[in-house]
Amino acid sequence: MEIAVWPTFRSNNARALIDFLCSAFGFEETFVVPSEDGKKIAHAQLKWPLGGGVMLGDSGMHDVELGHVGCASVYLITDQPDALFERSTAAGAEVVLPLSDQEDYESRGFSVKDPDGNVWSFGTYCGE
Repeated sequence: MEIAVWPTFRSNNARALIDFLCSAFGFEETFVVPSEDGKKIAHAQLKWPLGGGVMLGDSGMHDVELGHVGCASVYLITDQPDALFERSTAAGAEVVLPLSDQEDYESRGFSVKDPDGNVWSFGTYCGE
């Protein structure tokens, strides 16, 4: 059995966040469920190229909210941090930590914010 992690997010504008995550980071949009009136997104799934992915939807679409918009911080593994940093910043991601080598755990990576304020960290470190 393959195990993957799928963090979930609420957004002020899920459609815009989906477009940003696909454009800036390279997620693949795989499944979108619109609200009954078609004005919002109730649920969406985006796959990460190296496995796993994220789920998201517009705030207020569920009985149980997952916290306020923009409160998440996520780390994703990438084998191309330099190219991803260029792609992210070209798409308008706000740099939190610039691209650098982290010698303490032999990784190369960076952190940026999405339009909702979530922090996305990317690096070559795969964990222990």
